[in-house]
Amino acid sequence: MDWRPTASLEMLRRRAALLARLRTFFAERGVLEVETPLLSSAASTDPQIESFSTIYSGPGAPTGQTLYLHTSPEFAMKRLLAAGCGPIYQICKVFRQGEAGRHHNPEFTLLEWYRPGFDHHHLMREVEELIAWVIPERERTESESLTYRQAFERHADLDPFRSPTREIRRRAALHGLEARGLEPDDRDGWLDLLMTHQIQPRLGKGRLTFLFDYPASQAALARIEGGDPPLAARFELFLEGMELANGFHELTDAEEQEARFLEELRRRKEMKQPQPPIDRRFLAALRHGLPDCAGVALGIDRLLMLSTGASHIHEVTAFPVERA
Repeated sequence: MDWRPTASLEMLRRRAALLARLRTFFAERGVLEVETPLLSSAASTDPQIESFSTIYSGPGAPTGQTLYLHTSPEFAMKRLLAAGCGPIYQICKVFRQGEAGRHHNPEFTLLEWYRPGFDHHHLMREVEELIAWVIPERERTESESLTYRQAFERHADLDPFRSPTREIRRRAALHGLEARGLEPDDRDGWLDLLMTHQIQPRLGKGRLTFLFDYPASQAALARIEGGDPPLAARFELFLEGMELANGFHELTDAEEQEARFLEELRRRKEMKQPQPPIDRRFLAALRHGLPDCAGVALGIDRLLMLSTGASHIHEVTAFPVERA
């Protein structure tokens, strides 16, 4: 049995230096570091994400209470925002079932921050500044911004908003993509297949690529901007074909957010997935009043991989799940 770390001692030193540099970046901008619980009585309802669960037995729970390891600190951090704490960030461990591979570990490190008064375009610029701060050579490379539509037109020869679903399926077949378990009318599923396998590997080559103006159906926790078609106020950041960050101009409407949770639970039921409890405290915070803000989550392990040239997440983590 191998007990040794998979990351070299030099890599662990570089990891520590990266974390220190990130904290300096936010300290100089007056952004408060916070901590929120890893355990929650609620879990993610996103059909693409599965939570770890455990049982708490003790005072207040004589018969045991199911708790979930968080997949993101987002809901708790937004409760702090609603309480008036101002701009905040957090560096923490997050947990997602079934995610393991070259770029994935079920336990990984996430940087998440929120900026009251920002929209997602403003936050994209700060993300760019942060990357230049921690990877100085990126400061000399001009970033690229593409709309979701432009990315599909450039790399898949397809209009993702106007093309019928049958044409999206045809394009996937032309690129040799097979969809296991995708229903023929699952438009977002087919678009995501093209995005992850055909488009994403071509993004961020030699420079940061910000992708924005996603379909409204892919808004997640972002607000919807009116227009034809309506668009999700969100962005993703890619570098060397790897997704690095996901940001939103945050939804502040509690009723709309609850409706999205219920729709996700309906889809999970169709897919015969577990039905996790909705975070009612988060919804109560929204009803109290979440300030207009933008937020983003950025993967620390992937950032370290890209800044050091590592090819596998095991090279930048001391003990991946195989050696936990």
